[in-house]
Amino acid sequence: MTRIEIISASRRPRLDNRPLEKRIGLVILATDHTTEVDFQRMVASDRIGVYVSRIHYTNPVTPENLLKMQPSLTEGAGLILPDESLNAIMYSCTSASVVIGDRNIEAAIHASKPGASVVTPTAAAVKGLKALGARRISVLTPYTIETSRPMADYFADLGFAIDRFTCLGLSDDREMARIAPDDIAAFAREALAPQSDALFISCTALRAAQVAARIEGETGKPVVTSNLATAWACLKLCGDERALPELGQLMTRSYGEG
Repeated sequence: MTRIEIISASRRPRLDNRPLEKRIGLVILATDHTTEVDFQRMVASDRIGVYVSRIHYTNPVTPENLLKMQPSLTEGAGLILPDESLNAIMYSCTSASVVIGDRNIEAAIHASKPGASVVTPTAAAVKGLKALGARRISVLTPYTIETSRPMADYFADLGFAIDRFTCLGLSDDREMARIAPDDIAAFAREALAPQSDALFISCTALRAAQVAARIEGETGKPVVTSNLATAWACLKLCGDERALPELGQLMTRSYGEG
């Protein structure tokens, strides 16, 4: 066998400061089918990188099981580009954000990534609804009544009037991810009370962001979904001020509105 000569280059490669200008970290459930796909579609670009860490989660979706994720948040966030900074980290579970609490999630993530802005679906949805001028809302969730109750209390405690709250009664987030977008749109039309300023569709597992703009066209009302709200927040935190009306009305609002 002929021995192949291998030579060293005459100089070291030039290194950029970082491969992409901005970095978004996602801490998502081990069972999540949807968040990565939505963020690649709505957020990732040649300027913004999206980096993912998955944490353990076991169905069914109950307040007790959701709360069990809290101890994993610090380690999960720390596994995203260790020892490197991120512009923002999003914890992708709406119902768990209610049960654990936005501030507790922020503290847990900051324990390993102190410089990153922390985004939760609940806080992003609230900011998005306010940016749209919504005070009266309708809410659609895929959860059971037991898991939906803390969500209803969360928005009511923040001063929103809830005209109608509809849940689909599912307890497995993998089934939630398989709800057809056409069916999400149909349930959304039924869930929206005429007097509401906007509709919030909860759950990062739902493929609701795909049909948000369509629902708006059919109902004439703004629609905020969990993944749409977090994508909007992360884009704005990266300084991306483009209006993207094809994704929904929220994507035309600035982060400081409301």
